[in-house]
Amino acid sequence: MKTQQLLNYERDRWIAGTDGLSELASAIDGSPVAIAGSGGLDFGAMLRHSREVGGPALRKMTFHERARMIKGLGLAIMARKEELYELSYQTGATRKDGWIDIEGGAGTLFSFSSKGRRELPDAHVLLDGALEPLSKRGSFVGQHIYTSLQGAAVHINAFNFPVWGMLEKLAPTFLAGVPAIVKPASATSYLTEAAFRVMIDSGLLPTGAVQLIVGGVGDLFDHLQGQDVVSFTGSASTAYKLRTHPVVMRESVKFIAEQDSLNASVLGPDAAPGTPEFDLFVREVAIEMTVKAGQKCTAIRRALAPAEYLDAVQAALGERLTQTKVGDPRSEDTRMGALVSASQCKDVREKIAELEAGGARIVAGDPNAESPVKGGSFLPPILLRSDDPWNNAAVHDVEAFGPVSTIMPYRDIDDAIALANRGKGSLALSLFTHSADSARDFVRGAASFHGRMLVIDRDNAKESTGHGSPLPVLVHGGPGRAGGSEEMGGVRGVKHYMQRTALQTSPAMIAAITGQYVAGAPKHVVDAHPFRQKMSELAIGDTWVTGSRTVTIEDIEHFANFTGDKFYAHMDEEAAKASPIFEGRVAHGYLILSFAAGLFVDPDPGPVLANTGLENLRFLTPLYPGDSMRVELTVKSKSLKSEETGVVRWAVEIFNQKDELVATYDLLTENVP
Repeated sequence: MKTQQLLNYERDRWIAGTDGLSELASAIDGSPVAIAGSGGLDFGAMLRHSREVGGPALRKMTFHERARMIKGLGLAIMARKEELYELSYQTGATRKDGWIDIEGGAGTLFSFSSKGRRELPDAHVLLDGALEPLSKRGSFVGQHIYTSLQGAAVHINAFNFPVWGMLEKLAPTFLAGVPAIVKPASATSYLTEAAFRVMIDSGLLPTGAVQLIVGGVGDLFDHLQGQDVVSFTGSASTAYKLRTHPVVMRESVKFIAEQDSLNASVLGPDAAPGTPEFDLFVREVAIEMTVKAGQKCTAIRRALAPAEYLDAVQAALGERLTQTKVGDPRSEDTRMGALVSASQCKDVREKIAELEAGGARIVAGDPNAESPVKGGSFLPPILLRSDDPWNNAAVHDVEAFGPVSTIMPYRDIDDAIALANRGKGSLALSLFTHSADSARDFVRGAASFHGRMLVIDRDNAKESTGHGSPLPVLVHGGPGRAGGSEEMGGVRGVKHYMQRTALQTSPAMIAAITGQYVAGAPKHVVDAHPFRQKMSELAIGDTWVTGSRTVTIEDIEHFANFTGDKFYAHMDEEAAKASPIFEGRVAHGYLILSFAAGLFVDPDPGPVLANTGLENLRFLTPLYPGDSMRVELTVKSKSLKSEETGVVRWAVEIFNQKDELVATYDLLTENVP
């Protein structure tokens, strides 16, 4: 294929690097694929452009507008995925590997878009928790809020997932309203640059929202400020160098790191050969060794099994690995492609030698096997065995970032926990057991050392996403050696790029500042029933005040007989009076909710399509026979679910004849936008 010079995207223009260019080679045969370099870029100006142009443009958009933008980017990637697949082969990835990277990256954008539209308000400020009362009368309260940081996010990505690695960082960053500067690893930056072009060509991104560096970062870190964020994926040594940069330290720049991880998989004590869990364990270890040629931050590096089952594990796993065809990733019968580069092959071989020097021995595969394609960066799966893992520090410290794993024995569940934790912190751990007791003990003993844990058995295996699959809705990261940070995790990931602030003022001010109704804020009583209005016609704070209804003893008894709920407080006057809570018989809580709906529901078909649930229900004051009740229904927030429907969150407040608050809850309705 023709060698091309990759371009940087600096201040909304494509620019070729002027010096320090490096040639990027195909993992398949070593032929040149591209030339990359960032010489001549003004890194300080790039950061200023992000802060002064990209940031304000993104912050003008609401969470929902940014969520729709993110969805559009995902659709753009999917529309041009085939051209990305063709480039992906040059990284050594098979079609299946590329699917994880390319379509998995687009799927991450879709997931964050959905999260943003469903869980975040159509506003610019995110509320964090409930109001905190700070005064007797409620005119002075506290509310934690999140707002977008006003700096730039610097994304430094690894070589193994050139597309997904970029998109899984961009999704929460854009949703938070923060611009980004993307710096991919050089070895596979030609694929990142192609996917980046797709996003720019889509025309969906505002000016300054994103920039690209295909080469070194020069003096970029010298220009960082306290509102900036660095999100890094790579080695622990590089993370340490960047994290301790004088400017990062001085300015307290937020630093998110996902780094080296010696992930473990554990065969439970009950999972003897012949059990479904044994077979599942062997299959999963083999998959994690061969997908992306083992070049995954979540891959299984240490496979632990009861000592009495270790020989069986070795035999079964070795047999499975010998059936893995290694070759040109473009061939349909290839099951494992190449490592990303010749230098990566060299590094993995060196790490295998370190593991052997520490006491492990190779029991399957030959690290010096002849390459199936001349000039290619191929290496067969290598299985090692360490019979004394307590006296072999290398197996817990040395990561061979390729198709390499080490099996080792443990004595009992406590020994397995201790060995798993010797990794000093990992991204992912999997446990294969059908014993609830073993699972409970293991998770309690090891969870603090692992960012994500999977317990797999015969019941959930078919639907499991597997050991090595980071998911957009779950955090991706881990303690200690793994970097100590978290990425993705749905809205949790978005908050990495926002500032939490404790706001102290009146409820009215909080509503005005956040664009969302909070208890005690002003209400706008409306004459027209809000159920007769489309979501776009409703304003935050619009309130419908109902008439009142008296609750009788006959209502209470009928409800009890009709539903079967004859709890003493509703049916026994003496028992109710004897309780420390009630003065006599009281109305059922669910009777109150039912009567409330009867007071505020408009029965005719209209913009309100369905009641989809209620949240945060609290019963505050008992309602006695002869008391009356009325409802105030207030528009709290609005969310666009799709082009056809949206969700309105209503604050429902039920009062008695003394204007005492009887009950409160949030009502969710699906509406015509």
